[in-house]
Amino acid sequence: EPCLRADLADIVRAVPERMECSMTTNGTLLADMAHDLADAGLSRVNVSLDSLDRATYMKITGSDCLDDVLAGIDAAIEARLTPIKLNMVLLKGMNDHEVDEFIRFVRGNRDLILQVIELMEFRDCTNHHELKDLEVWLASNSQEILTRRMHHRKKYCIDGAEVEVVRPLHNTEFCAYCNRLRVTSDGKLKPCLLRTDNHVDIRGKYGEELEELFREAVRRRAPFFQ
Repeated sequence: EPCLRADLADIVRAVPERMECSMTTNGTLLADMAHDLADAGLSRVNVSLDSLDRATYMKITGSDCLDDVLAGIDAAIEARLTPIKLNMVLLKGMNDHEVDEFIRFVRGNRDLILQVIELMEFRDCTNHHELKDLEVWLASNSQEILTRRMHHRKKYCIDGAEVEVVRPLHNTEFCAYCNRLRVTSDGKLKPCLLRTDNHVDIRGKYGEELEELFREAVRRRAPFFQ
């Protein structure tokens, strides 16, 4: 969670102005930080929000912080950290009945976009929810369907609400349109979201040596889906 860092505003401030700087957060600490982060140069935020029901939110996250998250979203809108993408991971038997409520929540607010995300399916995963039926429903109820350049992902426009469906494990175009390079919590560049065998260690590196390590990470990029 980036908002736990005391130096977060300094990190944002160090990003060149010509680059967009965005952040994904659980939103619990965002209300008190949104304006400072905007002043430091943050462009927008994604907020992880899997339920609008207090009891369900507590069950999923283990914390009673829904009101804090909603206050954080309001503060981010006020600070113009927009558009705000609400990341809802669909969980079978837990929040899969809330999609309509989320659509109503973002409807008519051009500062909010709903992203319904498919849970990565692992062995013995009981909460995985296939999103194909949802996409069919969205397509049949949308007034307009746009295609985002990033990942060739569809955006469904339903009565003033914008909804995207994120299905990386079933999207063969996920790799073709990927331009991401991630940094792990232990200081390694991660060229591929789904691989752990091609990381590049950059901890303690500076200047030209660091630049070369970034180039090496780019060279190691290869499509996971062939």
